[in-house]
Amino acid sequence: MSRRPLLISDCDEVILHFVQHFAEWVDEAADLHFALDAPGFAGALRHKDGRIVPEERVWPLLDLFFEREMHRQNIVPGAAGALARIAEVADIVILTNIGDDYQANRVAQLAAFDIRHRVLCNQGGKGRPVRALIDEMKPGPVVFVDDLAVHHESVAKHAPEAWRLHMIAEPRLAQRTSPAPHADARIDDWASAMTWILDHLEKARP
Repeated sequence: MSRRPLLISDCDEVILHFVQHFAEWVDEAADLHFALDAPGFAGALRHKDGRIVPEERVWPLLDLFFEREMHRQNIVPGAAGALARIAEVADIVILTNIGDDYQANRVAQLAAFDIRHRVLCNQGGKGRPVRALIDEMKPGPVVFVDDLAVHHESVAKHAPEAWRLHMIAEPRLAQRTSPAPHADARIDDWASAMTWILDHLEKARP
């Protein structure tokens, strides 16, 4: 039984930038426009004449990006140093919503930035996998970090003991996205987030 604290963090737009690189690639590869200031993927991907790209075409493009283009992604400023500091006192798991086929690519991608932690792939809400991790690892206090409000709601439902930090590393997206209602805080830079995370890894929720 481990009583070390646990940080469960998303990857895209938390540790690694994603939407800027996806937008550049989808313009080059498919002649499509991705609106970086859109709050989510619904309606953000469009033909150059303004027509919305159907959802059934969006997901194959995402898969193709993760299959071939992950090398484009660069690290969010301060993320590597903050995770190294947090790892001194806590276990870290990267919970990322990509297919299992891309797990090895994600592990190698993070290792290139000297980030070497357990990586779990997921589809759908993150509440159940967070619950499973807590039940498996039996940690001390838990902090969950993600850029999407839907996952904070899911974690609040299935693992309410976890502290929840809403973080969006892409400034244009962050400016147009309200704080997640089910998160405990919203912080979009790692310098401030590290302080908040370390503080909350020391205390269980009341």
